[in-house]
Amino acid sequence: MSIQYLKKAAKTPETETATAQSVVNDMLAEIQKNGESAVRHYAKKLDAWEGEFIVTREQLDKNAQNVPAAVRADIDFAIKQVFDFATAQRQSISNFQTELHPGVTAGQRVLPVNVAGCYAPAGRYAHIASAYMGVATAKAAGVKKIIACSGPFRGGPMHPYLMYAFDKAGADVILTLGGVQAIATMAYGLFTGQPADVIVGPGNKFVAEAKRSLFGKVGIDVFAGPSEVAVIADETADPAIVASDLVGQAEHGHESPAWLFTTDENLARDVMARMQPLIDALPPIARDAAGAAWRDYGEVILCSTREEMAEISDKYASEHLEVHTKDLNWWLENLTCYGSLFLGEETTVAYGDKASGPNHVLPTKGAARYSGGLSVHKFMKTLTWQQMTRAAARDIGLATARISRLEGMEAHARTADDRLAKYFPGEKFELGEPVTA
Repeated sequence: MSIQYLKKAAKTPETETATAQSVVNDMLAEIQKNGESAVRHYAKKLDAWEGEFIVTREQLDKNAQNVPAAVRADIDFAIKQVFDFATAQRQSISNFQTELHPGVTAGQRVLPVNVAGCYAPAGRYAHIASAYMGVATAKAAGVKKIIACSGPFRGGPMHPYLMYAFDKAGADVILTLGGVQAIATMAYGLFTGQPADVIVGPGNKFVAEAKRSLFGKVGIDVFAGPSEVAVIADETADPAIVASDLVGQAEHGHESPAWLFTTDENLARDVMARMQPLIDALPPIARDAAGAAWRDYGEVILCSTREEMAEISDKYASEHLEVHTKDLNWWLENLTCYGSLFLGEETTVAYGDKASGPNHVLPTKGAARYSGGLSVHKFMKTLTWQQMTRAAARDIGLATARISRLEGMEAHARTADDRLAKYFPGEKFELGEPVTA
């Protein structure tokens, strides 16, 4: 592969992982030991929050009345987009049964988990979209109890629009609680008495590490890190649009990579020249985040062919992947590793982040090589079942007894022996050599 880095990242998302692990391990241990009192301590210490955690129905109704009608309409529209797409996903999964052998019937049932925890961050931005991405998808999956958490916004209560989004999307319990303490609360069932079976939602490196540490006790959506964007562009791409989209995702945070893969050096250098002016034109919070992200994590890679671009893109396995090229179908057919794919200039990541329908909670740090993003599947369990006639138990029992003894598992073999003896008295079978050692 003959690629050339026109800009190389100085850091990787793993740079900050060790610090986060140490902090999170200490916090989880404290919360596991001292429960709700530890959560109250961290909420006060980290978020200056001393109010009640569970938002009441009265508070939710009052909050909804104070949300402007135009804002409600936009949020309602986006919720419907997400819910409808998730519903279509749910309908694509089916229960079935099949006869595998005469008299042997097996099948699957696809059922939602009982309790889901949905997190939305409350850091430098009001993450309204994250609220309905989790809750609306869980609702479409048929989850019985949805618990939603987000922290105080910039020193005050939960952001009112985010609270409205949680409620409108269908959350059953909403808590003003952020960070590691929120993830632990949902995992351990604090304040609600209902531990989550699955916890989903984006967050900072501490939230991501808390989810990873608790994985196994609960299910999670993805092993998440800072948001990522990659753009594949050829000579037909508009450098102004490409640069705009790279900056658009870099504003997520100081550690958010933005990558450009291209076969056109003129386009690459044009995009690079546009980046800093676009960053400088942002408001202070976004300017600070995007500036650091592009400086430390931004990369521009020049390739010789589209095949090389596809190969390098699959290697990076970016969370968001935009394709600004001719022959978009070729890319759809040949790209294999990405969180979500945005084909053509008309389809930008921001649309997916906010309102187009597919979920914006997506794998990062290369996890798209083996995992997709948040979907109804994350809230579903595929359960298998089987039933057979006595005649079928004869054939299955013979194979089971002999294979069990080949493995040295005599007790397994005898469960088959006992059925064969009961169902076919007096008949002689070749059941394998009994295990004696």
